Amino acid sequence: MTLKYLVEDYSFYEGMPVDVLVSQMEKAWGFTAGKLAVGVGILERMIRTRDCVKFLSFTGNLVATGTRGIFKELAKRKLVDVIVTTCGTLDHDIARCWKNYYKGSFVMNDAELRKKGVNRLGNVLVPNESYGVVIEEKMQKLLQSLWKEGSKELSSSQLCHEIGRRICNESSILYWAAKNNIPVYVPGVTDGAVGYQLWLFSQDHNFKINLLKDSGELSDIVYTAKKTGALIVGGGISKHHTLWWNQFREGLDYAVYISTADEWDGSLSGARPREAVSWGKISAKAKRIMIEGDASLILPIMISALISRLKKSPT
Repeated sequence: MTLKYLVEDYSFYEGMPVDVLVSQMEKAWGFTAGKLAVGVGILERMIRTRDCVKFLSFTGNLVATGTRGIFKELAKRKLVDVIVTTCGTLDHDIARCWKNYYKGSFVMNDAELRKKGVNRLGNVLVPNESYGVVIEEKMQKLLQSLWKEGSKELSSSQLCHEIGRRICNESSILYWAAKNNIPVYVPGVTDGAVGYQLWLFSQDHNFKINLLKDSGELSDIVYTAKKTGALIVGGGISKHHTLWWNQFREGLDYAVYISTADEWDGSLSGARPREAVSWGKISAKAKRIMIEGDASLILPIMISALISRLKKSPT
């Protein structure tokens, strides 16, 4: 260990771009700021690397917030090649195409909210008519159309493509993923409102979701990839599914984690990249970082800086 790099103070000027601020974070260092700056650098390198398949993994709760716009931009700008997420993403992405969510608080009278037909997701308020009602209307109409066209069985990626193409608008993650042919995989597709609508439709129709077809597609993706990288936001099934498939090619070459979860309970959600190295899910030689913090705060800074950097020629 050598004393080589100085800790430097921030300096500011009027109109300073976000990417300049992030560059200063790498010098200011303490404490999570330095990790954020390193994370942007890894993402930039991942995107600029030729023939690198770029995974984006995130949990559905963030889609209930304005962070949805960040994931939409990544798909719209074709900065990712594969998306792995949860059913909640489908729920909120469809719902917010047509209805509004509202600002609330973490501490409210939840019994009163229940009486008024308002659901609370952290500090976001979701009226019943903005969620279950509109999702049922849109999904049942979509499923009826698909059935009449002869679609009796779909993979989750095929379903997401049809949702994005037929019942979402330009504010949507799924819309841009479908438009840009970015596959969206939802390994836990029954765990949410969209999943419930699939089950409901299946009660009167011999309709099936084929998750094994998704597995075959993911297998082809990882086995043919020269390099892979991932931005993994949050934990759960979407994080694990991304890591699981990449272990079959000796692990990810680039990995950026953003999470508030703790590692001390042994959960996958809190596990750090170094633990994934032991499983072969991340390469021992990979460029990797774990950024502890709220993704709704961290991602806008990171992705804004990343987009600005990508406009410039690599140095």
